[in-house]
Amino acid sequence: MERSELVALLSPEGLRLLDSLPEWDSSTDVVRTVAALRKEGHPPELVAAVLSQARLRAKAAGKFGEFANTMLFTEAGLEQATRLRVAALHAGRFAAAGVQHVADLGCGIGGDALAMAALELRVTAADADEVTATLASFNLAPFPRATVLHARAEEIDLDGLADGPADGVYLDPARRSSGHSNTSRLTRPEDYTPSLDFAFGLGDRLPTGVKLGPGFDRELIPAGAEAQWVSVDGALVEMGLWFGALARPGVRRSALLLGKAGSHELSAAADSADAEAGALGAYIYEPDGAVIRARLIGDLARSLDARMLSEGIAYLTADAAHETPFATCFRVLEQLPNDEKKLKAALAARGIGTLEIKKRGIDIDPATLRTRLKLTGSASATIVLTRAAGKHVTLLVERV
Repeated sequence: MERSELVALLSPEGLRLLDSLPEWDSSTDVVRTVAALRKEGHPPELVAAVLSQARLRAKAAGKFGEFANTMLFTEAGLEQATRLRVAALHAGRFAAAGVQHVADLGCGIGGDALAMAALELRVTAADADEVTATLASFNLAPFPRATVLHARAEEIDLDGLADGPADGVYLDPARRSSGHSNTSRLTRPEDYTPSLDFAFGLGDRLPTGVKLGPGFDRELIPAGAEAQWVSVDGALVEMGLWFGALARPGVRRSALLLGKAGSHELSAAADSADAEAGALGAYIYEPDGAVIRARLIGDLARSLDARMLSEGIAYLTADAAHETPFATCFRVLEQLPNDEKKLKAALAARGIGTLEIKKRGIDIDPATLRTRLKLTGSASATIVLTRAAGKHVTLLVERV
């Protein structure tokens, strides 16, 4: 979003026009809508801005629910924003720790700050990008205890803020290239903005939370921080590091799963030792990605009376099925041939035309394999390509 486009959007005419548009969906005829708005006399730049916002608001509903209808976004800002459900848990940590004034440094479009302000915490949010800071200011306007600054995180004087000194800090370091759309992911932690040294340094002084990608290098996790991996509806979305009073006593590794059935957490004082590998049983379990990243597979295995299917591979196996929110359970129906031609024949003989392929520890692309198998039957099935006792196996399974 260019600055001139933002100015047009934030004008009284722009906001009225945006709120007057029908809800955006897949059936929206963009060409016809543009033509109609231009016929009404609206300038091209304004039409482009409001239609872009209407599309982004519809896209944002998955993260912000009904709040999306009153917020403004950039493409990159929405992609990087914390889901409101997760942001509410972040805010709850600060409230539970007795923090009263949070400095949200690198606030983006204001998702986390919004959740904090909703709990009546005082929030000073800051972002280095002028457009993003302006959108955050708009999104936080309903909350009188929230202030937004256009400034780099490193420039903020935490003791000299207008609303008093901050007694807690939240950082979401930029992990993508600069810009408002078509950004690329930064793969090296040393390229993050602000730097990890800056973020972790604040953690030595104040209760601090740092949002990072779930694939963050575990070797860089400070020893005194609580590391929590979060998945939402089975999708791994973030890893949070919590310092000082925000870190729970005795917890250094945590896997938090949020879904339609509620929330479930597996936690420990350290990485858990893997369970021993053993023979393939009647069932296999695929742990949630948060459990895998938190390295709590061993604790999960012991709670299920399960064993590792093979050393170093995140599948568990057991002789009985146990209900757990932390893994998907599959019944092993039979072992199929590993040879591709024989596998194709075996699947064809069973009338399987729709195939879900799951794999771990096997160097193969499921989409490419599915294409090569050329299945045409009417039945559907799931196969697991992995290793059992170190040997390649192909298992026909069904979800329990």
